[in-house]
Amino acid sequence: MSELLIYGRMAEKHWREHRPRMVAELEAENRLQAALLDAQEQTTADMERLIRHFTRQGLTPQQAHDQAWELVREKYILLPPEAKE
Repeated sequence: MSELLIYGRMAEKHWREHRPRMVAELEAENRLQAALLDAQEQTTADMERLIRHFTRQGLTPQQAHDQAWELVREKYILLPPEAKE
């Protein structure tokens, strides 16, 4: 996967708004695109694994997706805001 899809674009928007220093550091090191792709890939992998798990437990596909998103979204995409200085 070499292009930003929904999770990667969501991460970039969130990071730029809530983690500007982190974004600036990644850009200075020319690593922002790689970090966004990694967040996207990790999110996708975790989501797929959890959706399978929840579906086997009897949840509908939508319920499984929603439950997986609740567990994964703050791990890679919706990172907590940087502390104000």
